[in-house]
Amino acid sequence: MSLDLSTAVTVFVLAVLVGFEVISKVPATLHTPLMSGANSIHGIVVIGAMLIAAQAHGPLGYVLVFVASAFGAMNVVGGYVVTDRMLRMFRSRPAAEDRRKEDAS
Repeated sequence: MSLDLSTAVTVFVLAVLVGFEVISKVPATLHTPLMSGANSIHGIVVIGAMLIAAQAHGPLGYVLVFVASAFGAMNVVGGYVVTDRMLRMFRSRPAAEDRRKEDAS
């Protein structure tokens, strides 16, 4: 294994371990806002996948670019869906509509 690949694998493994440790310490009530804030990070992943796509050669490179782009895009869309659901929880319902529904039943 070359030195560059060894360094890249070491950085990746350390990032996974540190990320797991940080996320496991976050209280459950903060997971949704944390996911919402991660949208920008996943946007950077998609941009990185596009930059790598310009340099990809061969079937393995194309497959890796496709997988990185697909996962990054899913994370961006999922983050915005979670954010939308979270923000809908804080919208107030009009009191008049609630009274009409109670009167109708």
